[in-house]
Amino acid sequence: MELLSDQGLRLDGRRPDELRNIRCKIGVFSQADGSAYIEQGNTKVLATVYGPHQPRGQAKNKFLFDEALVNCQYSMAVFSTGERKRRPRGDRKSQEMSIHLRQALEAAIRTELYPRSQIDIYVEVLQADGGNYCACVNAATLALVDAGVGLREYAVACSASLANGEIPLVDVSHLEESTGGPNLTVAALPISGQVALMEMSQRFHCDHLPKVLERALEGCKDIHRILDEAVRKHVEETGRASGWGQVDRAGIVL
Repeated sequence: MELLSDQGLRLDGRRPDELRNIRCKIGVFSQADGSAYIEQGNTKVLATVYGPHQPRGQAKNKFLFDEALVNCQYSMAVFSTGERKRRPRGDRKSQEMSIHLRQALEAAIRTELYPRSQIDIYVEVLQADGGNYCACVNAATLALVDAGVGLREYAVACSASLANGEIPLVDVSHLEESTGGPNLTVAALPISGQVALMEMSQRFHCDHLPKVLERALEGCKDIHRILDEAVRKHVEETGRASGWGQVDRAGIVL
């Protein structure tokens, strides 16, 4: 299947360097310390954060005294794909995704600020249409911001692939993933340019890998701008509802 038309458009009408439409909302749950919902195209993810809190259960014997323990759990709703999932969590794929999530988020969280504590991060894929891991990292970052957890900077993830053997694509959809071509997933800290995780579904030719990696990192920077704008808008709306910045009759800023 040709991933690019003669006009240079992808199967869903996007240009090679164009992201899917991203919608996000912060603070969707009042019970959790932090929560966020994100849509990247038709991929929909919900993330919640609990903590920092005192370690519980078996974690008491595992955590480090000088920094927080980050616990991540990835799961998929039974209705998230076309075929009903028998095990929404606990299978090998979910455990692997949980480990990768923790690796990316630990790079962003300032764990040294929370000694002898634990931070629980739960992500649930409500609808899967490609780029599940990327959407989970982005949603978890927003939930951590909502929870007030100290971050070095945002952890952002994006995927990239090759079309027609030479043209890099950003933010790969499920239809593009299912063609069997190689996919590159990158979780990065866009401001510092550090890469927290990089995973390839197949081998890339050494001539193609640099430009695919560059396209994925450019996608991370674009997503970072979208997430940062959403956070600023959320803070502005929260402050307006709480009366921050209002001036009383005496001229004092509240």
